[in-house]
Amino acid sequence: MDFSMLESIDRDIKGDFGGFRRISLLFITNDEFKKIEKTSVYLRFKKGETILKQGHAPTHIAYLQSGIVKFNLQSPDSEKNTILTLVAAPKVLGGANLFYKDNNLFSIVAVEDCEILLIESKVFFELLKNNGPYAIAMFQMASEMFKKSILNFISVANKQKEARIADVFIYMMEEVYFGTTFKLSLTRKEVAEFACCSVENVIMTLSKWQQEGIVSIEGKNFEILNLDKLRYISRVG
Repeated sequence: MDFSMLESIDRDIKGDFGGFRRISLLFITNDEFKKIEKTSVYLRFKKGETILKQGHAPTHIAYLQSGIVKFNLQSPDSEKNTILTLVAAPKVLGGANLFYKDNNLFSIVAVEDCEILLIESKVFFELLKNNGPYAIAMFQMASEMFKKSILNFISVANKQKEARIADVFIYMMEEVYFGTTFKLSLTRKEVAEFACCSVENVIMTLSKWQQEGIVSIEGKNFEILNLDKLRYISRVG
């Protein structure tokens, strides 16, 4: 099945379990889905709260019903934190734990107030084991997020700081806020952790872009005024 179709369903349908129910019922019966519902917990998380913690046993899969979250990777040898990716609802989160079950590879943290459905991993995994097409669909959805994380690391490895910051804002425009005008959920420190540079680099770059008419910033309100120039910075960096 084409992943783009699954993603469009996931964005289009909201409510209890949102697009997750609709996608699941393409592969499993309603009675099987009720097993997921019975072992799931609906929770609200405030900005900054941890939903799944790095290193802990992966007991649940999280379905992000509303809000935006970041995937945090904490270095074991220091306090250094890296943001692997940023994800907007609706999405299935924690998919890596379906295929790597020893511990959570990273933390998932709310960057906006979020509504989350926590689905018991054992129940979910049993359904996947008994239904190959359903497992493939979930693997596709999880892989899509990690593909974007990998592309971010390629950017970090091969581009200069300004180009990496440009990539972060292009990514947020295309994958998180779906437009050139948005209220930025990340702090300058979090942008720096996403672009793997210093806070000072982020502040100086954004100030430079404002002076050049590439972006407009008023507090948290952010607008990309010259997307072509931003893409050029991304390419040449």
